[in-house]
Amino acid sequence: MKFLATSIPGVTLIEPRVFGDERGFFYESWNARDFAKGGIDAEFVQDSHSRSVRGVLRGLHYQIRQPQGKLIRVVVGEVFDVVVDLRKTSPTCGQHVAVTLSAATPRMLWVPPGFAHGFCVVSDYAEMLYKQTAFYAPEHERSLLWSDPELAIAWPLAGAPTVSEKDRAGLPFRLAEIFP
Repeated sequence: MKFLATSIPGVTLIEPRVFGDERGFFYESWNARDFAKGGIDAEFVQDSHSRSVRGVLRGLHYQIRQPQGKLIRVVVGEVFDVVVDLRKTSPTCGQHVAVTLSAATPRMLWVPPGFAHGFCVVSDYAEMLYKQTAFYAPEHERSLLWSDPELAIAWPLAGAPTVSEKDRAGLPFRLAEIFP
């Protein structure tokens, strides 16, 4: 596996070694020993699977207590994936990393605890798998406003996205509860 640094230390793009032939392909999406060598020493407690259609934007979500580290990959379709640093003491607090994740290019994104996460679907539909280091705790979940001009995220949208009521009510970065 290749572990590629992004513009925010700790957020890592992972390229697995894919073995393919006329029958299909195989790759390891998680190997604790290899990930530890790549600087990611995580213990996962929950796996999640989501499916969304083109134009759906989910996020930017985080848990202020019980923060989750997430290993994210797309197994069907393509998404524009975004993480925002919400660690008050970080020199990159308020900055974001945006990457395209797709089933055609099986890369994964490691998002350490302390970040908000969101994505928009750019294919007809997409399915994503998440491994998380903490359990989902809705009472601790928060949402940043996906369209906050201060975040300056260049979402690749053709028109208004489909968002949930919760995401529509997300807070701008300046008003959001962030990590110490």
